[in-house]
Amino acid sequence: MTLLKPLLALACAFTSIAAFSAASAAETTLRFGLEAQYPPFESKGPNGELQGLDVDVGNAVCVAAHMTCKWVETSFDGLIPALQGRKFDAINSAMNATEQRRQAIDFTTVVYRVPTQLIAKRDSGLLPTPASLKGKRVGVLQASIQETFAKTHWETAGVTVVPYQDQNQVYADLVAGRLDATLVLAPAGQTGFLSKPNGKDYAFVGQPVRDDKILGSGIAYGIRKGDTALREQLNAAIAKVQADGTVKTLAAKYLGNIDVSAK
Repeated sequence: MTLLKPLLALACAFTSIAAFSAASAAETTLRFGLEAQYPPFESKGPNGELQGLDVDVGNAVCVAAHMTCKWVETSFDGLIPALQGRKFDAINSAMNATEQRRQAIDFTTVVYRVPTQLIAKRDSGLLPTPASLKGKRVGVLQASIQETFAKTHWETAGVTVVPYQDQNQVYADLVAGRLDATLVLAPAGQTGFLSKPNGKDYAFVGQPVRDDKILGSGIAYGIRKGDTALREQLNAAIAKVQADGTVKTLAAKYLGNIDVSAK
């Protein structure tokens, strides 16, 4: 009996240490949710590995925050419900911080900002205005700010706004003649369509659209309401990778000369 008590105490101590270590490991893993169908922000390479601006910047943020990134894939329109359901800890999928989304989730500080533009056939004569698009069909990514913008500014003027779960499906229907145009983040449209053979007859038409209330203040990480500790940790890491030039360098790699500064 005299040996049993010390052995039990030792066993309890090891159990406590193991539990603490497991908890610590869990705390240092950051689960990012994304939709890997939106190059150059996030997509899969030929080897099946995730790639893109958000992936590289996200990994840099994890290093700066002394965390390990883990990536969880879901559809874009399912990102906010999955975050609320604790499927992952933060959304990192080219999501703009908008007033509408802030009603459901919180956001970190802005990581970068990019313009939204209309793509149509070069000789179509279309412009991103209600009058020009009246009677036309415009494809958008479902649950995106582009869908909200198009429905708010164009649908009431007789424009048919068609949402899709996958932006690649939008491009396919545009080429097939089932759509007249698509509204996208400019770098995604350039890399995912215009720079490819099937996009040779298409181009950005008109100037970038503007509506800060709908289109948001820029790309940021979405987090659950009240997750203040994580937001502060990520904000500090974002500030580091912005200050040391990491965001600017990676943006140039994926987006070329587009100014992505978080103004």
